[in-house]
Amino acid sequence: QVQLVESGGGLVQAGGSLRLSCAASGRTYAMGWFRQASGQEREFVAAIRWSSGSTLSADSVKGRFTISRDNAENSVSLQMNSLKPEDTAVYSCAAALGVIHGLPQWDYWGQGTQVTVSF
Repeated sequence: QVQLVESGGGLVQAGGSLRLSCAASGRTYAMGWFRQASGQEREFVAAIRWSSGSTLSADSVKGRFTISRDNAENSVSLQMNSLKPEDTAVYSCAAALGVIHGLPQWDYWGQGTQVTVSF
């Protein structure tokens, strides 16, 4: 069982920056961020494999969002720059303990944090 505690989020003007953090209670294979805008399906944002530090990001956030890990704190962060109104969503941290057919199994989720980007 892994517990995830998120922090960060809030209201920011377009072009601004926010940083989200997620602390895990145990070691994981990978951690990631997903988001869900009102009335839309949840979508992948970014993920990082814990052992290698390799990352993957959605095309919509490449060059603007950066995911990183802190081994000492057992946490991951999502630095979000050049925010756009379309980035407005509830952002959730997720943890995978393993993979099936090469795909991380996102079995654990944080409570979610609201990010609102105003015009």
